Amino acid sequence: MSQALRDTLDGLKTRFRPGSVDKPTTYYLSLGDAPDEKWTVTLTPTSCDLAQGKIGTADCVLKTSAELFTKMLAGTHKPGPMDFMSGKIKTSDLDLLLKLQKAFGF
Repeated sequence: MSQALRDTLDGLKTRFRPGSVDKPTTYYLSLGDAPDEKWTVTLTPTSCDLAQGKIGTADCVLKTSAELFTKMLAGTHKPGPMDFMSGKIKTSDLDLLLKLQKAFGF
């Protein structure tokens, strides 16, 4: 795992905005092919938990590159329709992905 991705994932808990979700929601982040690039993020109205690997069944799956994920959270890339149409970003639930974006302010 790159240092940039490690720093980004480490910063998720401090970036979390309490109250941004109204019920427990689980996200599976597939950010590459390596085992250390797959993470489960569980959000509740008051907390954010992060675990390596796939834990249970996710409400929303996000598949993109570690580099693009890092850029999105750093604010240097704003996801747009072309990212989805080109396959650079794939998701199982666009509405929940928007809530993830709101929860971390990216």
